[in-house]
Amino acid sequence: MRKLGRISLMLRCLSGRSAILRRIVAAILAAVCAVAFASCDVGYIMHAGYQEVRLLWNRKPIARVLAKPDLPAEERAKLETVLAVREFDEKTLGLKVGGAYKTITQVDENAVVWVVMAAPRDSLAPYTWWFPIVGNVPYRGYFKKTDAESEAAKMEDQGYDTYVRPAIAFSSLGFFNDPLLSNLLALSRVELAGVITHELFHRTYFLASDIVFDESAATWVGGRGAIAFFTATEGAESADTVAARGIYESDLKFAAFLKQEEARLLRLYASKQPREEILKQRTALFTAINEDYAKLKPTLSGLERFDLDKVKLNNAVLLNYLIYFHDLDNFAALERLHNGDVPATIKAIIVLAESEPADPFHAIWKATLNAPGTK
Repeated sequence: MRKLGRISLMLRCLSGRSAILRRIVAAILAAVCAVAFASCDVGYIMHAGYQEVRLLWNRKPIARVLAKPDLPAEERAKLETVLAVREFDEKTLGLKVGGAYKTITQVDENAVVWVVMAAPRDSLAPYTWWFPIVGNVPYRGYFKKTDAESEAAKMEDQGYDTYVRPAIAFSSLGFFNDPLLSNLLALSRVELAGVITHELFHRTYFLASDIVFDESAATWVGGRGAIAFFTATEGAESADTVAARGIYESDLKFAAFLKQEEARLLRLYASKQPREEILKQRTALFTAINEDYAKLKPTLSGLERFDLDKVKLNNAVLLNYLIYFHDLDNFAALERLHNGDVPATIKAIIVLAESEPADPFHAIWKATLNAPGTK
């Protein structure tokens, strides 16, 4: 109840500052009440709500930051890029931008959220947690690394593979006007453009209980959207456009690599051998996957993918990447079907997902059967 008291106190303090923020806090409290008798951890929701309010409370308009005459040139360029990307995403790509990323919140750590994932040791079916609005989700986020590690330890004790990773950004799915988090300024301008567009796609469309589709679609839109932005603002052969194209092509290569490795593991897990034999053979498979990735890694650009020097490969680690890089080739095929028209492709992704919400990847696959270059 101490966190509830803190949120209530903040609600009273907001009375003289912003009626909008009062409604934000009230909405969080309403969500907590709505799940009080459901199967969700109310204490967890309370803490998440409190942290979200803190991020919103500490927002500063980016325009005000840009007005500082002593602002470092690199930071200025990145903040200007954020404002330009959000305008491009709204006017050209057709994404729902609203008031998102017009403000910035200072955060102390590079990781804003620590994410826990879990999976059985003989299956690639993720363990899921249920949350209001978004439904079943194959990960759970914590604002403290120690809390995430504690949750992972509990899951390990229950016999699951686990993975704890940092998340540098997240979206409130349009419920709030998300600020830019200051940790994102550590990214390059090209990476930053992709992340902002990725998160704005979540704000535009979100299919409840299908995180794999939501994240993979956002990965494709973020990568392809960054290319479109830099092409429009700097030219098709500018250094930033070339870098954005390299990241996008790396995403496609990494997605193809994951599909191949996933198939190898699925064959093993479906082999009906004794569980002890499956676990023994998967060790050899993980070694082979590591070796395959070592060959692929030098050809990739952009944000780090597998970090196998620090993390031991297991089902949960692999699932983390499968969530974000599933069937990206089909999104690319859909773009070819629309003659390279990125805004039209984004609209098509949403329409097709709505037409077959139980299996949106199947809907896109069917639509792209006759796309140019599709095998």
